[in-house]
Amino acid sequence: MKLYTIEANGNEYVAVLVNDKMIKLESLGIKVKNMNDLIQHFEELKDKLINSVEKIEMNHKLGKSENFSEADSKENDSEINYLEAKDYKVLAPIPVPLQDVICLGVNYRSHIEETVDVLDFTKKADTVYFSKRVNRCNTPDGIIPNYDMVDSLDYEVELGVILKKDAFRVSVEEAADYIFGYTIINDVSARNLQLKHQQWYFGKSLDGYTPMGPCIVTADQIGDVHKLDISCYVNDEKRQSSNTEYMITTVEEAISELSRGITLKAGTIIATGTPGGVAMGMKPPVFLKTGDIVRCQISGIGEIINTVG
Repeated sequence: MKLYTIEANGNEYVAVLVNDKMIKLESLGIKVKNMNDLIQHFEELKDKLINSVEKIEMNHKLGKSENFSEADSKENDSEINYLEAKDYKVLAPIPVPLQDVICLGVNYRSHIEETVDVLDFTKKADTVYFSKRVNRCNTPDGIIPNYDMVDSLDYEVELGVILKKDAFRVSVEEAADYIFGYTIINDVSARNLQLKHQQWYFGKSLDGYTPMGPCIVTADQIGDVHKLDISCYVNDEKRQSSNTEYMITTVEEAISELSRGITLKAGTIIATGTPGGVAMGMKPPVFLKTGDIVRCQISGIGEIINTVG
């Protein structure tokens, strides 16, 4: 399933895409406050959600009316309310994360090699972890702020992983059972601030620096997560092009290692690193400027398109 957070009539809703049309979960008799609420109660709600979606898809194929009987849903026995694209706005799937986003640094060999003159990680033996403060995730089509204090604005397309249940002391083999789904994250970075301070926290965490979306694709729909094409374009120029098979630390390895001593709560977001092709690695560097359009894509998930403002 592709799950979205949308805004309609000034309110936020969780929705699912069925037959290329958006449906609010509440119209299926599934009432949740937000995506975090859905994730935390997913085990008890998933059968109803899956059955509802499958019924709609089957009726669509058969050309039948897409009505829910009282037996199907006590909360809704009327015709399914498809939303017109003009009537809603797609937000980040998790607009307000429960905690900081956990990030993997230099997790593709191509990124290590291109940034060796700035940050030499060629001899690193262990995964680099850092966190990214996110007061509110930027939308899939939102403006990336161009702050006066930033003179080297950079992009980083990354696969985002969302956990569906608390993970503690989870083995690599068990890790997949804890994954709710996947999304796209642009780990926007102020390189001058990142390199100015000993920690990367400030340069990675400015408001608007975490575009995310357009949706969460549930883990059962994604196939092999380490066989996904990942790319980034700036003004239609391809800057990054790789595949998640080239991750140094896999998704499962990261979950296992982090959970050895940290309880990763349901709803935890992990950004798994970016491949080569960032602006900092170009010679000379070609950083983002006002008006630039950044398009991040991952196969099976979609794309997010943000403009620097």
